[in-house]
Amino acid sequence: MGQVQRHTEQLLQKRYGVKTLLTSHVSLGLLIRSIGNVNGDMTSLVLQVCICLTGWITLYVLLCYLNGHRGYEWNCRLVTLFHGVLIVCVTAYIGYVDGPWPFTHPGTKNTPMQTLALALSLGYFTFDMGWCVYFRTEGPVMLAHHSLSIMGILLVLWVGESGIEACAVIFGSEVTNPLLQTRWFLRRTGRYNSLAGDVVDLLFVMLFVTMRIGVGGSMLYCELISPRPLLVMKCGGVAMYLLSWVFLVDIIRFAYRKCGTKYRLWQLRCKGVEVNGHDRKKE
Repeated sequence: MGQVQRHTEQLLQKRYGVKTLLTSHVSLGLLIRSIGNVNGDMTSLVLQVCICLTGWITLYVLLCYLNGHRGYEWNCRLVTLFHGVLIVCVTAYIGYVDGPWPFTHPGTKNTPMQTLALALSLGYFTFDMGWCVYFRTEGPVMLAHHSLSIMGILLVLWVGESGIEACAVIFGSEVTNPLLQTRWFLRRTGRYNSLAGDVVDLLFVMLFVTMRIGVGGSMLYCELISPRPLLVMKCGGVAMYLLSWVFLVDIIRFAYRKCGTKYRLWQLRCKGVEVNGHDRKKE
Protein backbone atom coordinates (compact mmCIF):
# COMPACT_ATOMS: atom_id res chain seq x y z
CA MET A 1 0.00 0.00 0.00
CA GLY A 2 2.86 2.36 0.87
CA GLN A 3 4.63 1.63 -2.41
CA VAL A 4 1.45 2.38 -4.38
CA GLN A 5 1.03 5.69 -2.52
CA ARG A 6 4.64 6.68 -3.16
CA HIS A 7 4.33 5.69 -6.83
CA THR A 8 1.16 7.74 -7.18
CA GLU A 9 2.80 10.77 -5.54
CA GLN A 10 5.83 10.48 -7.84
CA LEU A 11 3.59 10.21 -10.89
CA LEU A 12 1.50 13.20 -9.89
CA GLN A 13 4.60 15.23 -9.09
CA LYS A 14 6.15 14.36 -12.44
CA ARG A 15 3.07 15.19 -14.46
CA TYR A 16 1.31 17.88 -12.45
CA GLY A 17 3.66 18.89 -9.60
CA VAL A 18 1.10 18.26 -6.89
CA LYS A 19 3.24 16.43 -4.31
CA THR A 20 3.53 19.55 -2.22
CA LEU A 21 -0.22 19.99 -2.39
CA LEU A 22 -0.85 16.47 -1.09
CA THR A 23 1.71 16.83 1.67
CA SER A 24 0.27 20.19 2.65
CA HIS A 25 -3.22 18.68 2.70
CA VAL A 26 -2.10 15.92 5.09
CA SER A 27 -0.25 18.42 7.31
CA LEU A 28 -3.27 20.71 7.36
CA GLY A 29 -5.46 17.81 8.43
CA LEU A 30 -3.10 16.93 11.27
CA LEU A 31 -2.93 20.57 12.32
CA ILE A 32 -6.72 20.92 12.37
CA ARG A 33 -6.99 17.72 14.39
CA SER A 34 -4.41 18.88 16.93
CA ILE A 35 -6.09 22.28 17.24
CA GLY A 36 -9.39 20.52 17.82
CA ASN A 37 -7.82 18.43 20.59
CA VAL A 38 -6.31 21.51 22.22
CA ASN A 39 -9.60 23.38 22.03
CA GLY A 40 -11.39 20.40 23.54
CA ASP A 41 -8.89 20.19 26.40
CA MET A 42 -9.10 23.92 27.07
CA THR A 43 -12.89 23.81 27.04
CA SER A 44 -12.78 20.99 29.59
CA LEU A 45 -10.35 22.96 31.78
CA VAL A 46 -12.46 26.11 31.63
CA LEU A 47 -15.53 24.07 32.52
CA GLN A 48 -13.78 22.48 35.51
CA VAL A 49 -12.59 25.84 36.83
CA CYS A 50 -16.04 27.41 36.39
CA ILE A 51 -17.66 24.51 38.24
CA CYS A 52 -15.16 24.82 41.10
CA LEU A 53 -15.61 28.60 41.29
CA THR A 54 -19.38 28.17 41.34
CA GLY A 55 -19.03 25.57 44.06
CA TRP A 56 -17.00 27.86 46.33
CA ILE A 57 -19.40 30.75 45.79
CA THR A 58 -22.36 28.48 46.50
CA LEU A 59 -20.75 27.24 49.71
CA TYR A 60 -20.13 30.82 50.85
CA VAL A 61 -23.70 31.90 50.07
CA LEU A 62 -25.06 28.85 51.90
CA LEU A 63 -22.94 29.61 54.97
CA CYS A 64 -24.08 33.24 54.94
CA TYR A 65 -27.69 32.04 54.79
CA LEU A 66 -27.35 29.48 57.59
CA ASN A 67 -24.81 31.40 59.68
CA GLY A 68 -25.61 35.02 58.83
CA HIS A 69 -25.33 36.34 62.39
CA ARG A 70 -21.59 35.63 62.35
CA GLY A 71 -20.80 38.10 59.58
CA TYR A 72 -19.32 37.90 56.10
CA GLU A 73 -15.69 37.47 57.10
CA TRP A 74 -16.48 34.65 59.51
CA ASN A 75 -18.19 32.68 56.74
CA CYS A 76 -15.49 33.50 54.21
CA ARG A 77 -12.88 32.14 56.60
CA LEU A 78 -14.95 28.99 57.01
CA VAL A 79 -14.71 28.55 53.24
CA THR A 80 -10.96 29.20 53.47
CA LEU A 81 -10.63 26.62 56.24
CA PHE A 82 -12.58 24.05 54.23
CA HIS A 83 -10.45 24.69 51.14
CA GLY A 84 -7.26 24.40 53.17
CA VAL A 85 -8.18 21.04 54.67
CA LEU A 86 -9.53 19.68 51.37
CA ILE A 87 -6.64 20.76 49.16
CA VAL A 88 -4.01 19.58 51.65
CA CYS A 89 -5.60 16.12 51.62
CA VAL A 90 -5.88 16.06 47.81
CA THR A 91 -2.33 17.29 47.13
CA ALA A 92 -0.89 14.98 49.79
CA TYR A 93 -2.56 12.06 48.00
CA ILE A 94 -1.15 13.28 44.69
CA GLY A 95 2.39 13.62 46.02
CA TYR A 96 2.60 10.49 48.18
CA VAL A 97 0.26 8.05 46.39
CA ASP A 98 -0.73 9.09 42.86
CA GLY A 99 2.69 10.51 41.95
CA PRO A 100 5.07 11.30 40.53
CA TRP A 101 7.42 12.49 43.28
CA PRO A 102 7.81 16.28 42.84
CA PHE A 103 11.48 16.38 43.89
CA THR A 104 12.56 13.97 41.14
CA HIS A 105 10.02 14.60 38.36
CA PRO A 106 9.43 18.36 38.02
CA GLY A 107 8.24 19.57 34.65
CA THR A 108 6.30 16.41 33.78
CA LYS A 109 2.91 16.36 32.07
CA ASN A 110 -0.15 17.08 34.16
CA THR A 111 -2.24 14.13 35.29
CA PRO A 112 -6.05 14.27 35.61
CA MET A 113 -5.73 14.28 39.41
CA GLN A 114 -3.30 17.20 39.32
CA THR A 115 -5.59 19.09 36.97
CA LEU A 116 -8.51 18.57 39.34
CA ALA A 117 -6.52 19.86 42.32
CA LEU A 118 -5.35 22.91 40.37
CA ALA A 119 -8.90 23.65 39.21
CA LEU A 120 -10.14 23.44 42.81
CA SER A 121 -7.50 25.89 44.01
CA LEU A 122 -7.90 28.23 41.03
CA GLY A 123 -11.63 28.44 41.68
CA TYR A 124 -11.02 29.16 45.36
CA PHE A 125 -8.29 31.76 44.84
CA THR A 126 -10.45 33.55 42.27
CA PHE A 127 -13.34 33.65 44.74
CA ASP A 128 -11.18 34.78 47.65
CA MET A 129 -9.35 37.38 45.57
CA GLY A 130 -12.66 38.93 44.54
CA TRP A 131 -13.92 38.84 48.13
CA CYS A 132 -10.77 40.50 49.50
CA VAL A 133 -10.80 43.23 46.85
CA TYR A 134 -14.50 43.92 47.41
CA PHE A 135 -14.33 44.09 51.21
CA ARG A 136 -10.76 45.51 51.31
CA THR A 137 -9.68 43.25 54.15
CA GLU A 138 -6.16 42.28 53.00
CA GLY A 139 -2.93 44.14 52.41
CA PRO A 140 -0.70 44.18 49.33
CA VAL A 141 1.35 41.15 50.39
CA MET A 142 -1.65 38.82 50.61
CA LEU A 143 -3.09 40.21 47.37
CA ALA A 144 0.28 39.62 45.69
CA HIS A 145 0.24 36.03 46.99
CA HIS A 146 -3.23 35.44 45.55
CA SER A 147 -2.28 37.07 42.23
CA LEU A 148 0.85 34.94 41.87
CA SER A 149 -1.12 31.82 42.77
CA ILE A 150 -3.80 32.54 40.18
CA MET A 151 -1.31 33.36 37.41
CA GLY A 152 0.85 30.36 38.27
CA ILE A 153 -2.04 27.89 38.21
CA LEU A 154 -3.35 29.38 34.96
CA LEU A 155 0.08 28.97 33.37
CA VAL A 156 0.45 25.37 34.54
CA LEU A 157 -2.99 24.48 33.20
CA TRP A 158 -2.32 26.30 29.92
CA VAL A 159 1.00 24.58 29.10
CA GLY A 160 -0.14 21.22 30.50
CA GLU A 161 2.99 20.49 32.53
CA SER A 162 4.67 21.14 35.90
CA GLY A 163 1.45 20.17 37.65
CA ILE A 164 3.23 18.03 40.23
CA GLU A 165 5.44 20.82 41.57
CA ALA A 166 2.47 23.22 41.48
CA CYS A 167 0.55 20.78 43.67
CA ALA A 168 3.57 20.53 45.97
CA VAL A 169 3.68 24.32 46.30
CA ILE A 170 -0.05 24.41 47.07
CA PHE A 171 0.42 21.72 49.71
CA GLY A 172 3.25 23.64 51.38
CA SER A 173 1.32 26.91 51.21
CA GLU A 174 -1.99 25.59 52.50
CA VAL A 175 -0.77 23.18 55.18
CA THR A 176 -0.48 26.09 57.63
CA ASN A 177 -3.81 27.60 56.61
CA PRO A 178 -6.03 25.68 59.07
CA LEU A 179 -3.86 26.91 61.95
CA LEU A 180 -4.06 30.48 60.67
CA GLN A 181 -7.85 30.32 60.49
CA THR A 182 -8.06 28.66 63.92
CA ARG A 183 -6.03 31.55 65.34
CA TRP A 184 -8.47 34.05 63.84
CA PHE A 185 -11.51 32.19 65.23
CA LEU A 186 -9.88 32.07 68.68
CA ARG A 187 -9.36 35.83 68.59
CA ARG A 188 -12.95 36.50 67.55
CA THR A 189 -14.33 34.29 70.32
CA GLY A 190 -12.07 35.79 73.01
CA ARG A 191 -10.06 32.59 73.56
CA TYR A 192 -6.80 33.60 71.94
CA ASN A 193 -5.01 34.68 75.14
CA SER A 194 -4.91 31.14 76.46
CA LEU A 195 -2.89 27.96 76.18
CA ALA A 196 -4.77 27.07 72.99
CA GLY A 197 -3.70 30.34 71.36
CA ASP A 198 -0.07 29.78 72.33
CA VAL A 199 -0.10 26.22 70.97
CA VAL A 200 -1.67 27.31 67.67
CA ASP A 201 0.89 30.11 67.23
CA LEU A 202 3.82 27.83 68.04
CA LEU A 203 2.63 25.13 65.64
CA PHE A 204 2.01 27.70 62.92
CA VAL A 205 5.50 29.21 63.16
CA MET A 206 7.21 25.81 63.27
CA LEU A 207 5.19 24.44 60.36
CA PHE A 208 5.68 27.59 58.28
CA VAL A 209 9.45 27.59 58.71
CA THR A 210 9.68 23.85 58.06
CA MET A 211 7.41 23.65 55.01
CA ARG A 212 7.59 27.05 53.33
CA ILE A 213 11.26 27.81 53.97
CA GLY A 214 12.95 24.42 54.48
CA VAL A 215 11.04 22.02 52.24
CA GLY A 216 10.12 24.86 49.88
CA GLY A 217 13.79 25.72 49.43
CA SER A 218 14.61 22.10 48.58
CA MET A 219 11.74 22.01 46.09
CA LEU A 220 12.95 25.21 44.45
CA TYR A 221 16.48 23.81 44.17
CA CYS A 222 15.20 20.67 42.44
CA GLU A 223 13.12 22.84 40.12
CA LEU A 224 16.05 25.07 39.16
CA ILE A 225 18.57 22.29 38.46
CA SER A 226 16.14 20.16 36.44
CA PRO A 227 16.26 20.65 32.65
CA ARG A 228 12.58 19.77 32.15
CA PRO A 229 10.63 22.74 33.63
CA LEU A 230 10.18 25.82 31.48
CA LEU A 231 12.10 28.96 32.41
CA VAL A 232 8.88 30.80 33.25
CA MET A 233 7.99 28.02 35.72
CA LYS A 234 11.34 28.40 37.43
CA CYS A 235 10.88 32.17 37.66
CA GLY A 236 7.44 31.63 39.18
CA GLY A 237 8.92 29.28 41.76
CA VAL A 238 11.53 31.88 42.71
CA ALA A 239 8.82 34.55 43.06
CA MET A 240 6.69 32.36 45.34
CA TYR A 241 9.70 31.48 47.49
CA LEU A 242 10.71 35.13 47.86
CA LEU A 243 7.14 35.91 48.90
CA SER A 244 7.43 33.22 51.58
CA TRP A 245 10.41 35.09 52.99
CA VAL A 246 8.36 38.30 53.08
CA PHE A 247 5.75 36.44 55.11
CA LEU A 248 8.51 35.05 57.34
CA VAL A 249 9.74 38.54 58.19
CA ASP A 250 6.23 39.48 59.34
CA ILE A 251 5.99 36.25 61.34
CA ILE A 252 9.33 36.92 63.06
CA ARG A 253 8.16 40.40 64.02
CA PHE A 254 4.93 38.97 65.39
CA ALA A 255 6.78 36.26 67.35
CA TYR A 256 9.19 38.85 68.78
CA ARG A 257 6.35 41.08 69.96
CA LYS A 258 4.42 38.18 71.46
CA CYS A 259 7.46 36.79 73.27
CA GLY A 260 8.24 40.26 74.60
CA THR A 261 4.68 40.65 75.88
CA LYS A 262 4.77 37.21 77.52
CA TYR A 263 8.10 38.02 79.17
CA ARG A 264 6.86 41.33 80.56
CA LEU A 265 3.74 39.66 81.95
CA TRP A 266 5.90 37.00 83.55
CA GLN A 267 8.07 39.70 85.16
CA LEU A 268 4.99 41.46 86.52
CA ARG A 269 3.70 38.22 88.02
CA CYS A 270 7.07 37.56 89.63
CA LYS A 271 7.16 41.06 91.10
CA GLY A 272 3.61 40.62 92.36
CA VAL A 273 4.58 37.42 94.15
CA GLU A 274 7.60 39.10 95.74
CA VAL A 275 5.55 42.08 96.94
CA ASN A 276 2.80 39.91 98.32
CA GLY A 277 5.29 37.73 100.14
CA HIS A 278 7.01 40.77 101.66
CA ASP A 279 3.67 42.20 102.87
CA ARG A 280 2.79 38.94 104.58
CA LYS A 281 6.08 38.96 106.50
CA LYS A 282 5.37 42.48 107.78
CA GLU A 283 2.02 41.45 109.08
